[in-house]
Amino acid sequence: MADVTRMTATEIAALIAGGEASAVEVTQAHLDRIAAVDDRVHAFLHVDSDGALEAARAVDAKRAAGEELGPLAGVPVAVKDVLTAKGVPTTVGSKILQGWRPPYDSTIVRRLRAAGTVMLGKTNMDEFAMGSSTEYSAYGPTGNPWDLSRIPGGSGGGSSAALAAYEAPLAIGSDTGGSIRQPGAVTGTVGAKPTYGGTSRYGLVAFSSSLDTPGPCARTVLDAALLHEVIGGHDPRDSTSIPAPVPDVVAAARAGAGGDLTGVRLGLVTEFSGEGAEPGVMAAFRDAVDALTKLGAEVVEVSCPHFQYALPAYYLIAPSECSSNLARFDGVRFGLRVGDDGVHSLEEVMSLTRDAGFGPEVKRRIMLGTYALSSGYYDAYYGQAQKVRTLITRDFTAAFEQADVLISPTTPFVAFPFGSRTSDPYQMYLADLFTIPTNLYGGPGISVPCGLSEGLPVGLQIMAPTMADDRMYRVGAALESVIGTLTPPEL
Repeated sequence: MADVTRMTATEIAALIAGGEASAVEVTQAHLDRIAAVDDRVHAFLHVDSDGALEAARAVDAKRAAGEELGPLAGVPVAVKDVLTAKGVPTTVGSKILQGWRPPYDSTIVRRLRAAGTVMLGKTNMDEFAMGSSTEYSAYGPTGNPWDLSRIPGGSGGGSSAALAAYEAPLAIGSDTGGSIRQPGAVTGTVGAKPTYGGTSRYGLVAFSSSLDTPGPCARTVLDAALLHEVIGGHDPRDSTSIPAPVPDVVAAARAGAGGDLTGVRLGLVTEFSGEGAEPGVMAAFRDAVDALTKLGAEVVEVSCPHFQYALPAYYLIAPSECSSNLARFDGVRFGLRVGDDGVHSLEEVMSLTRDAGFGPEVKRRIMLGTYALSSGYYDAYYGQAQKVRTLITRDFTAAFEQADVLISPTTPFVAFPFGSRTSDPYQMYLADLFTIPTNLYGGPGISVPCGLSEGLPVGLQIMAPTMADDRMYRVGAALESVIGTLTPPEL
């Protein structure tokens, strides 16, 4: 049998459905790969070998009984450690939840299980999804398989690194300001943020409730679309879930793979046409745009003047919501508890627990958010940021009257070395400069590999109107048909 760890999810599913490989064989091959390389990559926080093999045996039993298998049955998947899975450690990259085993599955995990996918384990991330490099994990950083001395993006660097290191063919991430797309860009993988409300947040440990969006990560656009189809759709347990079916993203990806974009209008955002981006990133982006035009697409320039205010608006809205959401981690109900010795008061136990359990970036954002929400400052900061959010939404609405999708580089720079930006939070925040507007708007966005700069991957971002996720998959698959997939060096 060929090395299944190098195959796409689509190819693996076909092997299993056709009886050419068992789900157990496929799962074991990926567990062996994790054992061989993850001591260097550190993509996983927890590997659930027993649970994975049990799930794989169940798929093989169904196939042996002649039952119809789903399109991803038996395919291994890595899950970002922000989503609960019953009985499986869920830490959100934080010491404050070290050792916590949730008593329930998140909706995303429940749907993955129902589809017959095999959960390999939980992947590393910036603590509470706050970061752009996975350096803020309480359990140590994850390396980029293209260069282990460089970051794999964040906050979902573990999921993207697992894909690039061939430890898993599929992964789940969450995107609050770019945490799926930016890691996808710098690791040469595909990362898709669905429309907000198009995937359920039930069981997602909240950072910023009006922004958080779970989504698929893969090595090909079609694989991402297949995973999107599995996890998407209305969930009555999530009050923000959209009561509408998932757009036909799989059909769109298959259509785009044909390489015909005749009649598709690509909006080139003038505000993202090079400001702050590395020359090599812009060169790869421009080459990709040229390739898309050769497939029949029309490029039109669109102006989104309020995008320049997205970064400061985001860093008022997201920390404000985080300040509120993280108040529940108090050392009383679950997780870490410090000072519970009969000497300290309840208030002291809460203070000691939060001081010991939260890392520096989480503390920084809690303080920012608490200040922005405080009496006398709410209207000046949080209120103004929400007004800017409305203006950004209007920019998107106007732009989509001129174009079917918008395009830009995914991130202004390629993967940077560990430690090069941690001393300057603003420089770290710039990693999400091009991705944040989509989160504030609530629409879908995808990052697809578009070339290399200095031997490191560059991603092209495709943004679509809300509930038009299929458009981004069609354009992304068309680009992939020309550029192909990127192969990192051997570990």
